[in-house]
Amino acid sequence: MKRERVVIIGSGPAGLAAAVYTARAQLKPVVIVGNQIGGQAGITHEIENYPGFISITGPDLVEQMRAHGEHFGAEFVYDMVESVDFTHGSPFTVKTYSETYLADAVIVTIGADPRKLQIPGEAEGIGRGVSYCGTCDGFFFRGKEVVVVGGGDSALEEGIFLTRFATKVTVIHRRDTLRAGVQLQKRAFANPKMHFIWDTKVDEILFGEQGTVNGVRLSNLKTGETSVYPTDGVFIFIGHDPNSKIFGDQLALNADGYVITDERYRTSVDGVFAAGEIQDQLWRQVATSVGQGTSAAMSAIHWLDEHADQLQPLDEVAAGD
Repeated sequence: MKRERVVIIGSGPAGLAAAVYTARAQLKPVVIVGNQIGGQAGITHEIENYPGFISITGPDLVEQMRAHGEHFGAEFVYDMVESVDFTHGSPFTVKTYSETYLADAVIVTIGADPRKLQIPGEAEGIGRGVSYCGTCDGFFFRGKEVVVVGGGDSALEEGIFLTRFATKVTVIHRRDTLRAGVQLQKRAFANPKMHFIWDTKVDEILFGEQGTVNGVRLSNLKTGETSVYPTDGVFIFIGHDPNSKIFGDQLALNADGYVITDERYRTSVDGVFAAGEIQDQLWRQVATSVGQGTSAAMSAIHWLDEHADQLQPLDEVAAGD
């Protein structure tokens, strides 16, 4: 069992930012990386909306952030969290597959994953025409035609945003009415670049000779008719699933399973903080996650300072263990 001042669960942009700030505060944070360092940013082909970089690949940006944290003393552990125990207060127990940590403070940045269609061509199409973020990738589809899968607020908001770049945006929806808000629907229907295919699901994503998306195979849910619809890109907006199941009922969650935080990114458990997409249903951008991770780290630093007289020195703990 290892005793640490700060354990950061997750290594997306929020976790990486939190690592830099807590490391610079000489807290020697331990970052439990999870299954992908950088989260979604780590597998993003190109990022053009992070301040200071006109264009940088996701893996390159993540590597620079990781090196930044490591430079100041952050430790990155390539492991997965198996369970946590926040029920008895600080120090908190964080158990990975290979180690158990006692942490005076915990910063949760474990993120949320976009829901997948689970159809042929989807996984292999990521970075080759399949995307889950119009704000991130819309610029790469200038002068092209794309489809949007979904019928809620996110699908229409992102679809309308994509009309800034694409010549045609076709929304494919399983029903004959949208779930999005009325005003959003009015904006979408009034946009000449927006088109709609109703009562239809996407069965497969197709690729051309260059290995990039060139169409989708569709089936009408009422008639059973199948068809191939040509497109240069597929944007999927059918919701996100926060990675909060591991916490059970130990942290207060909203109805959608996102961790509830206050303006200082404090959770319902004193000494546990959360940042990034695990608590952000709205923006889901690298830049916003970095800001949230920074704020959570600063809150954790202040919290540790305020409770310094109650914390046992780490060297004494190590000697006792």
